[in-house]
Amino acid sequence: MKLLTLALSAVLINNIVLAKFLGVCPFLGVSKNTKSALGMGLAVVFVIFSSSMLTYALQYLVLIPLHIEYMQLISFILIIAAFVQFVEMFMKKKMPGLYKSLGVYLPLITTNCTVLYVAQENISKGYNFLETVVNSIATPLGFLLVIYLFSCIRERLDYAHTPKAFKGNPIGLVVAGLMALAFAGLVGIV
Repeated sequence: MKLLTLALSAVLINNIVLAKFLGVCPFLGVSKNTKSALGMGLAVVFVIFSSSMLTYALQYLVLIPLHIEYMQLISFILIIAAFVQFVEMFMKKKMPGLYKSLGVYLPLITTNCTVLYVAQENISKGYNFLETVVNSIATPLGFLLVIYLFSCIRERLDYAHTPKAFKGNPIGLVVAGLMALAFAGLVGIV
């Protein structure tokens, strides 16, 4: 039950984008069409899960036994950068269309505060391995859910009669605010 609560909380209630306001740059930048949003969301799921597993192992098998916990930040960033490079090379070779549509936002996953936040949250909250696995899957799935829903709405807004002053990111921010309010309404379920 605790793991289900953790998963629901990470996906819906404490959503990384709508509640914690992390990862807003790719959220706004890549959400103009659903294919790009889905590709970015899946890339973020892979990077967060993989880097969280490796950083968890690094923390408890290397940094703590050697009493060099002060190296946590730099070592976590290096691991995240390596996974992002792997994703970038894979997409460039196997999915050139998606790679091109993601543009600058794909390498920016490296500096995306969401990835580092999840890795450090797993350690700072004292999650055991199973809780780390659940949190490291649920949090990016929440990102994926929100960016995909947001991209669907933005595609429809392109055909709507929106006042000129609200076209583009202004109406996107209004929609994101409304989505945050809707997700905040789920607070009482867990």
